[in-house]
Amino acid sequence: MGWLSWIVLGLIAGLVAKFLVPGHDSGGLIWTTLVGIVGAFIGGYIGTRIGWGEATSLDFRSIGISVLGAVIFLVVWRAAT
Repeated sequence: MGWLSWIVLGLIAGLVAKFLVPGHDSGGLIWTTLVGIVGAFIGGYIGTRIGWGEATSLDFRSIGISVLGAVIFLVVWRAAT
């Protein structure tokens, strides 16, 4: 997957994750995209471990895995800060 695809996937996953995990977040569009990209890595790692697959393209499965990872990242991030 190219870098532009990772940015788009990160933006979509970050927006959905921020919608699903309520709370005050001072980050803007760049922070949301980074949350989604980190979530794609976390979700891809977890997905491969339990047999769901990786976040490798812009399909519904990859977006779902990325959103799951981004939600996990946001919950941990907010608990740490």
